[in-house]
Amino acid sequence: MSAPEVPLVSGADVEAAAQLLAGVVRRTPLEHSRGLADRVGGPVWLKCENLQRTGSFKIRGAYTRIARLTDAERARGVVAASAGNHAQGVALAARLLGAQATVYMPETAPLPKLAATRHYGATIEMLGQSLAEPLLAAADHAQRTGAVFIHPFDHPDVIAGQGTVGLEVLDQCPELATVLVCAGGGGLVSGVAAAVKERRPDVRVVAVQAEQAAAFPGSLAAGRPVALTSMATMADGIAVPRPTDLTFAHVRGLVDEVRTVSEEDLSRALLFCLERAKLVVEPAGVAAVAAVLADPTAFEPPLVAVVSGGNIDPVLLLKVVQHGMASAGRYLSLRLQVPDRPGSLAAVLAELAAVGANVLEVEHERTGTRLRIGEVEVFVVLETRGPVHADEVVSVLRRAGYAVTPE
Repeated sequence: MSAPEVPLVSGADVEAAAQLLAGVVRRTPLEHSRGLADRVGGPVWLKCENLQRTGSFKIRGAYTRIARLTDAERARGVVAASAGNHAQGVALAARLLGAQATVYMPETAPLPKLAATRHYGATIEMLGQSLAEPLLAAADHAQRTGAVFIHPFDHPDVIAGQGTVGLEVLDQCPELATVLVCAGGGGLVSGVAAAVKERRPDVRVVAVQAEQAAAFPGSLAAGRPVALTSMATMADGIAVPRPTDLTFAHVRGLVDEVRTVSEEDLSRALLFCLERAKLVVEPAGVAAVAAVLADPTAFEPPLVAVVSGGNIDPVLLLKVVQHGMASAGRYLSLRLQVPDRPGSLAAVLAELAAVGANVLEVEHERTGTRLRIGEVEVFVVLETRGPVHADEVVSVLRRAGYAVTPE
């Protein structure tokens, strides 16, 4: 059974949303990335929605939706379910428009997102370990109280608001050939595609999903929205198990390609943004950059990668940076067999110092089936300058006579 025909948001709808949002949202900067341009072979720009109010693009859609409610509807309040970014967008939009917001969030929601949502004036209810329970609770709240449920992507007003990102991109980069946009439920890429294709049908629009939470490829193949049976990604902001009929119709009709990126791709991209672009970006927000880094020759420049959000838990940031450094060959774990005598460890450390490897961890093991009598196994974790330097470290140790096993 194919998906039903659904009216698409038009370019005019996005233009109207832009007028509504004037003076409310920030016109976020478009920053040139020399590091990506060198890889692509042409101009690459980053659309920095991580610098938007509330730290993501979500305020655009939430404000558009709530502003178009009647006075009576706003007086009944609004309710939402979210793990973070949509919660903040709804909370701030409701405060600006004089509506009371209630947001249901999972107990696993990052503390910074909880604090920010509360700061914007929303009442927070926490339950469950995933977004499933909050969604049910929010729907029940709406039915009981008459509050208006603000969906994160399944509404034309929300899509039109998110699409104003695309209008800004066209204004800021008139020579645009390709735009890459992260996609979870598909609200942002639906809106951007609606805006871009109206003015510039020649521009290629690419949606990027985390490969372990990618509902669109299977849905497009089936010709209708299909739910994933499981998801496992650090990019929680785009971990949506199923598109809706509305967003599916936009992606099928307006988006030129859907790409997926691995967890390693996301980690490398997050580290790239930190080190090269000086931008703090959450894993979901860096998906478009990850696609460029993973396959830089696949996209015609000039291209824009939308950096959609920067609300990352500092604890997760630390873990992802470490993972990104490992994926980029900047961390190297080795096991070495050395003689069990005084000075052996010092000799290994001297070799590592001479080749410029920074030692992060060292462990000794004197028992094990792999060891011969009179041997010790040394496990070291090193910081290197990249894959070439890592290969050099291993070669130096082997030339010094050590049996080396990379982990």
